[in-house]
Amino acid sequence: MSNQTATASVGEQMRNDPAIASAIETIVERVRAHASQITDIRPANPDLKVSYDDLLERSAAVKGRGLLYPTLSSGAGNGALVEMADGSVKWDMITGIGVHFMGHAHPEVIRAQASAAIEDTTKHGNLQSSFAAYEFGEKLVRLAQRNSRLKHAFMTTSGAMANESALKVCYQKHFPASRVLAFKHCFMGRSVTMAQIGDSHAGREGIPLSTQVDYMPFWNEVAVEKVGGATKFIDHCVWRLQQYIDRYPKMHACFIFELVQGEGGFNLGNRDFFRALMECCRANNIAVWDDEIQSFGRTERMFAYEMYDLGEFVDVFCVGKMTQACATMWTEEYNPKAGLLSGTFTGAGVDFAVGSALLDHLASSDYYGPDGRFAAHHRAFRDQVRGLMDRHPDWFGEALFTKELVGGVGGMMRFTPFGGDKAKIAKLCKVAYDEGVILFYCGHGPYHVRMLPPLPVMKMEDWPRVFAVLERAMAKVASED
Repeated sequence: MSNQTATASVGEQMRNDPAIASAIETIVERVRAHASQITDIRPANPDLKVSYDDLLERSAAVKGRGLLYPTLSSGAGNGALVEMADGSVKWDMITGIGVHFMGHAHPEVIRAQASAAIEDTTKHGNLQSSFAAYEFGEKLVRLAQRNSRLKHAFMTTSGAMANESALKVCYQKHFPASRVLAFKHCFMGRSVTMAQIGDSHAGREGIPLSTQVDYMPFWNEVAVEKVGGATKFIDHCVWRLQQYIDRYPKMHACFIFELVQGEGGFNLGNRDFFRALMECCRANNIAVWDDEIQSFGRTERMFAYEMYDLGEFVDVFCVGKMTQACATMWTEEYNPKAGLLSGTFTGAGVDFAVGSALLDHLASSDYYGPDGRFAAHHRAFRDQVRGLMDRHPDWFGEALFTKELVGGVGGMMRFTPFGGDKAKIAKLCKVAYDEGVILFYCGHGPYHVRMLPPLPVMKMEDWPRVFAVLERAMAKVASED
């Protein structure tokens, strides 16, 4: 059959080829067969030590410094367990700061990856792309529109670039406004501009400051009690916001709302608090930008703005990490002029294939709501921490500026041992890694142990196993203190 008379493109014929489909299913089955050998943590294989140490040295030479954790994966894992190249297996409770949300060797992910691999090119871009990129954006918009006015999406390669695009959209809409409002302890990414907005000295040390940022207090239960209740705290924050607005009339392009702070400490907000600030922004023609790059999909609703019932206020939105492909979204009123947003790459075909599969998976699941699986996992996590606190109260001294020593929501989990001391928390994370569970920390004093576990593949019976390892690690840190 000639190309002129074919009823389907060659690409469509290829995607519907039974032999290719069978080969992909064979790949999925064989990967799962290998992965099924991984059933529990285990120490490193001594026979692999020399080759593994060599890989670590080579990695450090390329990077210019040693790796934070001496970790290089083998490329294999099973659910919440991941294998290192030295043959050791560990509980993956941080998933690459939330990137591997579906865990390891998930059949839907392997299938999507293998299907994307047959395309003729690796990367998609704004000049040439298949529909895969726009299908991902289409699904994202459709889900967002259930409870917001978001209408369009621009796909990009990283969370920082999604944030850069959002800032450009806000600047253009509110030109010549040049200032940005953000919460204390926010994190925005590693680009020059985002490092300046992020509230971390280490993230911007040595960078010339050219972006004008005004910081607002984030919701804090300790502060609320000190000032005499929620109403007084909210009124004070609105007054403070108005002071910035009056000091720099019409000069704020946006207020960045991280509704659940990530790097800042897995801090939860308050609907009345957010709403009051958003209403002030609306009254003063300031864009409300919702940054959910770390929180998307992990809270008790798919979107954090749904959890707080604030979708009506959101003008600009960013998503990334677990979605593989990252995106900036906006309402019709914020649709930018041609030429503002572009780039050679929007992402790889595998990014969009896996991202689309993940959105379908989340949308058709029983994960969300107060009785959903994520809420149940979060309760199980809290129960395990409280068990540690009951057995070892000396490990949990009072931490400054936090009311609860266990917190977060859904798949964003944190707890605060050792008074939130940074050195002890960092040491615990490294000892825990050696024992068999991968963790990280967050916060800026107090510091917290942070978990972003792969909840779609976690089993309730996994939690005691994870915390048995963690308890051994905490005991070692406590005994060395």
